[in-house]
Amino acid sequence: MSNSRPLLQVIIASTRPGRIGAAFGHWLADLAREHARFEVETIDLAEVNLPFMDEPNHPKFRNYQHQHTKDWSAIVDRADAYVFVTPEYNYGYNAVLKNSLDFLNQEWADKAVTFLSYGGIAAGTRAVQQLKQVVTTLKMVPIFDSVNVAFAPTKLTDNGTVAPDRQMNDAAVQTLDELLHVTQLLRPHHRTDAPQADGDAA
Repeated sequence: MSNSRPLLQVIIASTRPGRIGAAFGHWLADLAREHARFEVETIDLAEVNLPFMDEPNHPKFRNYQHQHTKDWSAIVDRADAYVFVTPEYNYGYNAVLKNSLDFLNQEWADKAVTFLSYGGIAAGTRAVQQLKQVVTTLKMVPIFDSVNVAFAPTKLTDNGTVAPDRQMNDAAVQTLDELLHVTQLLRPHHRTDAPQADGDAA
């Protein structure tokens, strides 16, 4: 196993105007850097700007035709673990996040993942439950711990930065600790030959 620190990608899912997800994503990324056990990248799906799925071949083959897919593959492939920063729309997660997951296959496999969800009283947890079905089908390993922010707008300052309470900070540190533990177990076993999931279709 490499002695270097594992690379964690904090992936901001929301792309809508006026979104608050970016603030929570940058807050968690900064906290992960202070945690000092991961190398940390912040990936903003608004900047990645993938089109709706336009690859003719099933992603399991990695026979990508478009440069935007090749670029996205290279970004995801280099990471050892992920945090998806997800809103909740109508009891689910957003379409941009699903599209970004579906573009790839092998690049996600055998890597630890967790979530920072945000919303109203449910704190985005219903979106997370749906996402767990998707990430396990991609052979990712979701950990139990996550950060779930209820009444998310109340956790922001007037200038749009996050003002976390103690519960948020404690949850984030506990989540990063567990994510590191599972990442270290999985890291020697990353592969590039993940088989197609049963029932998956082109």
